[in-house]
Amino acid sequence: MVKLNKIYTRTGDDGTTGLVDGTRRAKHDARMEAIGAVDEANSAVGFAVAALDGADASRAALVRIQNDLFDLGADLATPGSDFTPSEMVLRIVPAQADWIEQQIDALNDTMTPLTSFILPGGSEAAARVHLARAEVRRAERAMTALGEAEPVNPAALAYVNRLSDYLFVLARAINAGGSGDVLWVPGQNR
Repeated sequence: MVKLNKIYTRTGDDGTTGLVDGTRRAKHDARMEAIGAVDEANSAVGFAVAALDGADASRAALVRIQNDLFDLGADLATPGSDFTPSEMVLRIVPAQADWIEQQIDALNDTMTPLTSFILPGGSEAAARVHLARAEVRRAERAMTALGEAEPVNPAALAYVNRLSDYLFVLARAINAGGSGDVLWVPGQNR
């Protein structure tokens, strides 16, 4: 269990932050960029949650995803090449991405196929989910940039890639099963 009595520690005043293994990194380090991008994505998901009714099943799914995103941040905060989870090491596992795939398939079964690209928008809730999707894509880019220099858990990369797909499909489902989507009209304003 996590217990936080004191929020400020002053240890980061020198421009570094600590990782799970006790090492310190510059706050602008690629690993910290990835962790920060995941945190921003999680905040954007929370912003979407706030627009959904408490009884909405998609709200519960997004809260579950917020917990997974915290797991992802912990995974990224644990450098190394051994991605085996343990009682002391939190890692994203393939089952987390598998669950998202199941959610995508269930939502897709209720919608008509796309015939056009869509613009991020529609209802307020869907627009917030689209914003979260864009933030998740940014986190994915930060994670793949980190992966060029250091090992990144392959299950974590699969998870974040699948999550952006889920958020796209969820936004469509929120927009009345896709009928409320705002369609892109190529060259409309030429």
